[in-house]
Amino acid sequence: MSNPPFDVIIFGATGYTGRLVAEYFYATHGVDGPVKWALAGRNLGKLQAIRDSWANAAALPLILADAAQPATVRDMAAATRVMISTAGPFSLYGSDLVAACAELGTDYVDLCGEIPWIAQMINQHQATAYASGARLVFSCGFDSVPFDLGVWFTQQQAMREHGRYAPRVRARMRTMQGVLSGGTFASVGAVEAAAAKDPSLAAVVNDPFAYTPGFKGVEQPDGQTPYVDALAGSWVGPFIMSPINTKAVHRTNYLQGHAWGEHFQYDEMLMLAAAPSADDAPSLAGFSFNEGGQPQPGQGPTQAEMEAGFYDVVFIAELGDGQVVKTSVSCDEDPGYLSTSKMLSEAALALAYDVDRDQTPGGCWTPAAALNTALMARLSAHAGLRFVIEG
Repeated sequence: MSNPPFDVIIFGATGYTGRLVAEYFYATHGVDGPVKWALAGRNLGKLQAIRDSWANAAALPLILADAAQPATVRDMAAATRVMISTAGPFSLYGSDLVAACAELGTDYVDLCGEIPWIAQMINQHQATAYASGARLVFSCGFDSVPFDLGVWFTQQQAMREHGRYAPRVRARMRTMQGVLSGGTFASVGAVEAAAAKDPSLAAVVNDPFAYTPGFKGVEQPDGQTPYVDALAGSWVGPFIMSPINTKAVHRTNYLQGHAWGEHFQYDEMLMLAAAPSADDAPSLAGFSFNEGGQPQPGQGPTQAEMEAGFYDVVFIAELGDGQVVKTSVSCDEDPGYLSTSKMLSEAALALAYDVDRDQTPGGCWTPAAALNTALMARLSAHAGLRFVIEG
């Protein structure tokens, strides 16, 4: 593509997570620094209010773009090297933007966890993005960066220690605290509504290989039935984000030419303090609701709630003959919003500055396959994530 005026545009900046991304960019890059960025959305007044809340930010460009007006979305995509999209539900508001980026050669990152939509985007735009050079990287927030990068990091350690990759990796959420926002509920509702209209989408949601067109791997471990996991040293139960993250991990393996093997197995579960009862809902453990009940789009946790958040995931790679490699990924911030806004921002910057197109050509990517060491370095240096070898 031609040399656009911006390095990064943040689309959906007036939404809850979009504003957190915008605030992170302002805090870390200012307005007059080397990173050329802009805010974009459909409401100029709200964009101006965000800019006016910052000191010495009057020069920050604002861009009007509305998902209901595809021409404005296309013009926005043509104006930047990398597009950050936080404007969900993506199945309702994101398709034209991805199509424009794929055609124009604009790199793209989002925080989407809407499985059927991501699968659709991969099927529709992989060839176009490859031809144009656009790197489309989905799920660059808590969906699915800590898990996707965590498996990649663990596999690199297995290769260093044992000279081979592990045929099975299990992720266990050790501890987590976070608050769900209105945008999350809206996205979940959009997936449920789409599945109600088209029952075949339920099969996509339940397929661990939904993001690997033309490839079906071996049967995967049961991540829904609680049991005592001897390697984790704990009872484990279902984890709400497992259906999203497992697909990203399998696509990472797929994009690497099945470096971890065509029989690779991966599962995610939540570590429990004790055996669950029939009344427990372990898949939601670690997430809470605002005091006012279910929030509306644009609403989310308070600053104090976000600062009180945290997460810690342990990864256990099994190489056979009793050989095990353990690593962890952790952060002392709210997973879904404060940490997500930083992960998403640094993913965009890694695409803009760190990862050349010889390493990562155009196409539909996962965070680990596209960005791996570059993103790990940025997250460790700027976003508070810790990647630790435990044994």
